[in-house]
Amino acid sequence: MDDSNNDRLPTESPEFTKAVERLLKGWYSHRPIEMVSALKLTVDGKAMGLENLFRMVQQDPQRGEAFVRGYFDRIFEGDSVGASLIPFAVARHRIMPRIQPESIFEGVDRASIAHLPYVNGTVIVFVMDMPEMTVSVSTEQMIRWGIGPEELEDVARQNLSSYAPDLQVQVIASHDGGRAALLSLKDGYDAARLLLSKLHDRLAKELRGDFYVATPARDVFIALSYGPEPFLERLRSRIARDYSRLPYPITRDFFIVTRDGVAGTANAA
Repeated sequence: MDDSNNDRLPTESPEFTKAVERLLKGWYSHRPIEMVSALKLTVDGKAMGLENLFRMVQQDPQRGEAFVRGYFDRIFEGDSVGASLIPFAVARHRIMPRIQPESIFEGVDRASIAHLPYVNGTVIVFVMDMPEMTVSVSTEQMIRWGIGPEELEDVARQNLSSYAPDLQVQVIASHDGGRAALLSLKDGYDAARLLLSKLHDRLAKELRGDFYVATPARDVFIALSYGPEPFLERLRSRIARDYSRLPYPITRDFFIVTRDGVAGTANAA
């Protein structure tokens, strides 16, 4: 009998959530796990959204159960690491920034997550980059270290700059005169490279001056010339599709990158 589809999970969100609940209760029988609604569970009494997991599985349905197992193993391991007191001297070289939408606070207490406001309805959060996982930096952990979010941001940006210092991009010229620079390291920090202090210096020549950056999801970074408008419209359509289907969505709005810094287009739009 062909069992190649045994790992497939339902493609509708309510049935998907029920299937994940059944799997988790089988694998982690000692943990109280209950479905709340479509793409929402409680695990150990803590609310947990499944939107990113759902999108991950849609990208590769054949490996559905493997995605679920790996996803929750990393969460539980990360909770264990996060609960331990890691000295700042040990952690500081592992702290990295990520850009996330404000919507992350819909199911989580805003005050519990170390973060700074950013533009386009996003925030900068921080993770410790461990060998097998990333662990979110909580406000409690930050207070234990005796530092504030601004110092945390300085450390994270420095680490981001040295993480892959030779920024390799693919520059594409459109038939109508538009230009795009694509970055795809797939290391979890593609979108975060919008925060690089020398980004304008690196890309302004290829993109003929100031430029836009699109970060529809965590693993997507596209820098764009300011025009022409037909070129930008095509890219807006692609960005909207990526934002609606890829795991870890951020924003469909463009960022404006100038020598003086980064601004958002959400308010102007």
